[in-house]
Amino acid sequence: MKTVFTTGEAAKICKVSQQTIIRCFDNGQLKGFRVPGSRFRRIPREMLYKFMKDNGIPTDALESGRRKVLLVDDDVELVEVMTKFLEEDGRFDVKIATTGFDAGMLVKEYRPDMLVLDVMLPDINGKEVCQRVRADTTMEDVRILCISGMIEDDKIQDLRLAGADDFMHKPFDADQLIERMCKMLEMEVPEAVTA
Repeated sequence: MKTVFTTGEAAKICKVSQQTIIRCFDNGQLKGFRVPGSRFRRIPREMLYKFMKDNGIPTDALESGRRKVLLVDDDVELVEVMTKFLEEDGRFDVKIATTGFDAGMLVKEYRPDMLVLDVMLPDINGKEVCQRVRADTTMEDVRILCISGMIEDDKIQDLRLAGADDFMHKPFDADQLIERMCKMLEMEVPEAVTA
């Protein structure tokens, strides 16, 4: 378990900008130390935890070190397979929504690091879900990976314009999904995937 964090790491955990963390560090709200002989700031785990508690920031990301993923797809079998692989990886906490409406409700409550979003949902389409997430400035750091088995290339561009960060065609294997998610979340790609 990591005991000291850079300002960039602290910003990701707190879901704020790195500038916000630096400002809080420099004005004394967030305690830490500077690396001797440099300008680099470092924040011990217990100080970051206290800062998060004092400011009402959920501490689950710090406590578990795991990334929160919201899977949105009405294909129950696919969701079960993806959930199994993500949980076996050990670095992800997974919640599931089967409709765009449920996704909209859960994304606000769960505040995921990543949304894996099927474009073809039974109610609201994926493009609209992207737009709704992007319209909420408190969720600007949520990464959105859209997935679909039936979509033309021009529609992919529409999804990107609506706020999607990336797109994957179905079918894909679990290793491809985890590799793509790790890259989007700036995590280490598992060895097995790169071998």
